[in-house]
Amino acid sequence: MKKHNYSAGPCILPQEVFEKAAQAVLNFKDSGLSILEISHRSADFVSVMEEARALALELLGLEGKGYQALFLQGGASLEFLRIPQNLMHENGKAAYLDTGTWANGAIKEARAFGETIVVASSNDANYTFIPKDYSIPSDANYFHCTSNNTIFGTQMKSFPKTSIPVVCDMSSDIFSRSLDFSKFDLIYAGAQKNMGPAGTTLVVIKEELLGKTSRNIPNILNYQQHIAKESMYNTPPVFAVYTSLLTLQWLKAKGGIAAIEKENETKAALLYAEIDRNPLFKGAANKEDRSSMNATFLLVDENHKEAFDKIWKALGVTGINGHRSVGGYRASMYNALPLESVQVLVNAMQELEKNI
Repeated sequence: MKKHNYSAGPCILPQEVFEKAAQAVLNFKDSGLSILEISHRSADFVSVMEEARALALELLGLEGKGYQALFLQGGASLEFLRIPQNLMHENGKAAYLDTGTWANGAIKEARAFGETIVVASSNDANYTFIPKDYSIPSDANYFHCTSNNTIFGTQMKSFPKTSIPVVCDMSSDIFSRSLDFSKFDLIYAGAQKNMGPAGTTLVVIKEELLGKTSRNIPNILNYQQHIAKESMYNTPPVFAVYTSLLTLQWLKAKGGIAAIEKENETKAALLYAEIDRNPLFKGAANKEDRSSMNATFLLVDENHKEAFDKIWKALGVTGINGHRSVGGYRASMYNALPLESVQVLVNAMQELEKNI
């Protein structure tokens, strides 16, 4: 039976990426060696890293604009502390928008480095909306936000204008929609949502931002060191980087971000239309802030849970159980999820309605 994978991450990737990555595990570039055993200093892998970094900038429209792309380790969670360490001045401060679990985690790490101002939060409403109309202090060293909140199913549809550097955690919606990425000074994203397997994090940073903190930054945490060593300060996660490259190549072949955005909009519209139409379901997030990547929804009557779970499992749907913070269901519709899979989930919702 075909599986329809809605896992929030690690998550679905394109089938052709799985096939090419699997072949590389057995025999990388007809070398007779596996991608898992070649030297990261070999010409074959150096070319992988160079292409991955260049292609990330190309797809984001940031080529030749003073940005560097890095593939690092430690997940987005390590960037929570690496960002203030590299960007917050000694005796400085930073501004944060609190829109969910991961935004809150970033705030906690930043507080270890200096004054951390929360400009707005939707915590009191269990993060069901994106705060708006807040003020960002002009003397902060940077403003940090999270573009998409995987757990709660909300997404920033616009970003504030400010004179200070803007940092954005795009872990769960990078490469999914068209934005003017030059408005951001630092973007970071764990690969395991829209880009590749767990194990590497993409960091895209405007190089002029660095070297201004007066801090003594350990080399392994210093962005300048990673830029100087071209993402090879230490041994990189070769398989995760290679699979990310394959995914970026797949995206480019499809027509880039603009093309995948249209597909994502169609998928999200189909599912949300059913959530709003079907009297047995309701959305968890405010409509104006709903995520096109992670749709969170609930049964109006939890007594129908057993029946609904039986239906969607029988149809091959997997990974839609909601996070414990929200409950209900979460359908993660990342780039590689086909429209067909969304229709199957909609069919399951309609079948429940017929059976009640």
